[in-house]
Amino acid sequence: MRIDVHAHVWTDEYLDLLDGYGKTDTALQRGTGAGAGEREMEARFELMDSAGVTHQVLSAPPQSPHFADRAQAAHAARLVNDLYADVVARWPDRFLAFASLPFPHTGLVLQELARALDELGMAGVCVTTSVLGRPLTDPEFTEVFAELDRREAVLFVHPAGCGAGSPLITGHRMTWSVGAPVEDTVAVAQLILAGIPSRFPYLRILAAHLGGALPMLLRRLDDQYGWESPDTPEMPSAAARRLWYDSVGHGHTPALWAAVESLGADRIVLGTDFPYQAGDLFRTAVSYIENADLPPGQAARILDVNAPLLLGLPAAGDEG
Repeated sequence: MRIDVHAHVWTDEYLDLLDGYGKTDTALQRGTGAGAGEREMEARFELMDSAGVTHQVLSAPPQSPHFADRAQAAHAARLVNDLYADVVARWPDRFLAFASLPFPHTGLVLQELARALDELGMAGVCVTTSVLGRPLTDPEFTEVFAELDRREAVLFVHPAGCGAGSPLITGHRMTWSVGAPVEDTVAVAQLILAGIPSRFPYLRILAAHLGGALPMLLRRLDDQYGWESPDTPEMPSAAARRLWYDSVGHGHTPALWAAVESLGADRIVLGTDFPYQAGDLFRTAVSYIENADLPPGQAARILDVNAPLLLGLPAAGDEG
């Protein structure tokens, strides 16, 4: 199994629902080849095969069902999770899925989490790096972390597309090119400084895009957390190595090396960010790992070993 943990599916029905609830950014997901129709799927499978990718784990962020209105959030979450469950049922040899949850409503989140994992058989759940401007470390979300920890579940954290709430990013045409990795960095650092990895040691947090700038900042965090965040329960670099990170680095080998040396090759899993890396970019998302001249065995771990371990699936060569 060669599993791509970062890939998306969106249907017009779901995006239309989000539009009706007031979202204004769904145009970015339309017409990208990420629909659930037969023709789009055939093209996707051909591309996957050309890169040696056997499976994808599908997720909906940044188009997540996060709404202030409880009924809207609950309805949108059920719709998208039912859609994803149907896609997995239609192509079980190609797909798994992360469930979306109706944040910020903790009670509804716990209900949908149970339905998604127990009834729909999802591989984990996903959330954006912030929820309607609130950090993931908001005390109201602690119960969700506790339940995911109890279940030893995967939580995939993906940028919200808000430019980390900064007009210095969103007002200068950098929302995704710069803003997305900034969101990754901020969210992971918040989780680390709040002690989430040590408080919930069985929760498997998966961060997108090599953790953003985290590999370059770990030493700085270690040097400065003692005076700036003195209640942090463990050294940030140790906490960072409790998390997992997808390999989406846009084919930039120095970024991959920085992540491997800072976070460990055993914590990085294959990701492509399909459909935003499609065609040759999709193939490069795989081949740049193979061609990075990493120490022996590390590329194979990233490509073929780590994702099954993260997801609790049999690795290559395992029995049963």
